[in-house]
Amino acid sequence: MHRDGRRYLPARLALLPALRYHVAYLTKRPSNLARSPDNHVENRMDVLSTVLKTVKLEGAMFYNAEFSASWSFRAPASHLMAPYLSPEPRHVIIYHLLTHGQAYASVEDGQRVSLSAGDIVVFPHGDPHFMGNGRDVEPRDHAKILQEILSQGLKLARMGGGGEITRLICGYLVCDPQLSKAFLGGLPPIFKVNIGNDSSGKWLENCIRYAVEQAVNSQSGSEIVVAKLSEALFAETLRRYVDLLPPGQTRWLAGARDTDVGNALMHGQPSDSWTIAELAKRVGVSRSVLAERFRHFLGVPPMAYLSRWRMQMGAQLLTATSHSVAQIAAEVGYESEPAFNRAFKREFGSPPARFRVKSKVAAAH
Repeated sequence: MHRDGRRYLPARLALLPALRYHVAYLTKRPSNLARSPDNHVENRMDVLSTVLKTVKLEGAMFYNAEFSASWSFRAPASHLMAPYLSPEPRHVIIYHLLTHGQAYASVEDGQRVSLSAGDIVVFPHGDPHFMGNGRDVEPRDHAKILQEILSQGLKLARMGGGGEITRLICGYLVCDPQLSKAFLGGLPPIFKVNIGNDSSGKWLENCIRYAVEQAVNSQSGSEIVVAKLSEALFAETLRRYVDLLPPGQTRWLAGARDTDVGNALMHGQPSDSWTIAELAKRVGVSRSVLAERFRHFLGVPPMAYLSRWRMQMGAQLLTATSHSVAQIAAEVGYESEPAFNRAFKREFGSPPARFRVKSKVAAAH
């Protein structure tokens, strides 16, 4: 279909990417699933819920495939998918869930990662990558048939040489490119997590497989269920990835696992007039301890991190809403528009009004 002179996939075929579902409640698993009594886990999930809700992840699944060895394909950089999924500039995260058999995955010029049933492999920065099973096969270039792949929905696709069977479901999540920098910044270009090794993961995988079957059979409401499950899968994958981080790991996700930093990340709402003394009191540690923990994990003091987060939220509001600059300044915690203008220009190199115009021009192109 066409809109504003541009062509997008029909909403049904694109699996409703424009619908937004907050994932805060998706991270709260059913009561029959495994739960940990560890307060660190509950704290981490609260932080993830808060951030994932803020960045407004929109997810869906777009490729349901059965491959027989030998097979291989090259997936293009995810920014090439973005124009098909949303009229607004969005960052696209790609993942593949292996439901049967085995395969390998790698980013270009990277080491191969072995995959087996229950593994989900994620490309958080949208790097071009390869997947396959077997030897001596020329990768099929999906960049040349991208619109065809996205248009077929979850209808089962088959390819390969007739050998060992591998089944996988591919999905994506679109999110604001500014706000997503916080939790994506510390992630490698490729990582895998197994969700099939406990009751929680098996429940989620079974739900996804059932929802995909319903979508293939054009059952009413199945696409919305698939979209929600896509976001739930990503939240669960991040939770498990954080669990596997080594003790010495730093950056945002490791900081979310830390009790002091995690509590600060959860309580430090950008619209509030925070001082480091108030934030430290809310967390329950001294100002010096909180500052040291922030520098260790995030490389900046608490208030510097909060200022940067305010700027990223301001940039998102400038591109996604028609609010005035004065309104946005208040929403992200600035008492005056001039103070917000100065801080924004330091961060992005141009004042808010000019940044908004440039972003609209870039989106039009």
